[in-house]
Amino acid sequence: MQEVINHIKSNKDNYVEELKDYLRIPSISTTSSHKKDMAKCAKFVSGKLKDAGMSKIKIIPTAGHPLVYGEWMKAKGKPTVLIYGHYDVQPVDPIELWESDPFEPVIKNGKIWARGANDNKGQNFVHIKSVEAYMKTIGKLPVNVKFLIEGEEEIGSSNLETFLKKNKKLLKCDAVLISDTSLYAEGVPTINYGLRGLAYMEVEITGPNKDLHSGSFGGSVANPINELARLISKLQDKNNKVTIPNFYKDVLPFTKKENENIKSLKFSDTKYAKELGVKELQGEKGFNTLQRLWGRPTLDCNGIWGGFTEEGAKTVLPSKATANISMRLVPNQDPKKIAKEFTKYVKSLVPKSVKIKVTDMHGGSPIVIPLDDPAILAASKATSKAFGKKTVYTREGGSIPIVVEFVNQLKAPAILMGLGLDSDNIHSPNEHFSLRSFELGVLSSAYFFEEFANLKK
Repeated sequence: MQEVINHIKSNKDNYVEELKDYLRIPSISTTSSHKKDMAKCAKFVSGKLKDAGMSKIKIIPTAGHPLVYGEWMKAKGKPTVLIYGHYDVQPVDPIELWESDPFEPVIKNGKIWARGANDNKGQNFVHIKSVEAYMKTIGKLPVNVKFLIEGEEEIGSSNLETFLKKNKKLLKCDAVLISDTSLYAEGVPTINYGLRGLAYMEVEITGPNKDLHSGSFGGSVANPINELARLISKLQDKNNKVTIPNFYKDVLPFTKKENENIKSLKFSDTKYAKELGVKELQGEKGFNTLQRLWGRPTLDCNGIWGGFTEEGAKTVLPSKATANISMRLVPNQDPKKIAKEFTKYVKSLVPKSVKIKVTDMHGGSPIVIPLDDPAILAASKATSKAFGKKTVYTREGGSIPIVVEFVNQLKAPAILMGLGLDSDNIHSPNEHFSLRSFELGVLSSAYFFEEFANLKK
């Protein structure tokens, strides 16, 4: 094992140079003009899997952008780890806010700056390099490994979901290893064991059959914006609890161990508020901030529009008003059930003077992996060895629907071994990734294979 670690440390500069080549490919999945770049990037990834010693490497066509698969299955009697990542990246707009070319990586202040540096090229590349380190030193891995790197994560992973359901045998594994989340703090090894789900709804209120003059008609018919505002105001009470009937019926409470873990993190409300530029925090009464973020469901209006929205004034009584409303869900809430309860409830809140249309836009299920799962324990030991510090456990307030699909379809735990920071500007101009975190990620991955093999004996 020490031979592998020494190899990683002595080759870290080479790894960074290879990462630069990966980052130079403008693999923007949402834009048709980058279709050739997507194919080029898939070929690049397949080449790196070959260099790492993988076999049965395939670039798998889909209805959209291709998947890249590779495996090494010669560790007889040992568990199998499926490593997932994505090679597609977000668009770079607004380009004028970038301090350097988003597709010409720059090393500055111990970080690499480029689109995809953190999300997700830098994070998935660590696992390719850790596998390569084993193969170039020992010539074998302590576990069986499969790679599945997709090109559509930033646009919903719809083709991967279809592929997953049809190829369970090919992807069969004992754990899914994913690095696409964040560290709790800089230099603090972190394993994420839970994700919130999502129910995303659109509510449209219609009043008169056309926009009207607010002086000539105001006071005689309902104003859809006013009615929509009243509706939204009724969705939470004074304690910031969601008022939808049965909303909390299936909510799984925190365990004693989870609450102890949250307490041990010593989260600072004051620091958090200062970073966000607010005077005080707000949320559901009876819970602390991390409990609210990680394990309590929420409801938020994400957008609202109607009537005149340009510069200046126009005295209009609008025909329609629309709002997008999202609900972050926690185990064991079902997004489909919540969507139905939401629809039924909001329809009961509007007067007969307006019509309402409710659309279920999309959703995803929440997930929690038990803290005593062998894969979680192995990952915790591995990251602790690499970072030289005790590993902490977090849950994520956001949603990664494909992770839930992996767990449900393959019946294997997901290990979210995040390596970035929330301040790394993913999806924003000037995205970056710590080179130290990159190196520690390669080491963490290598240690994990060893730890997981031992735990599963």
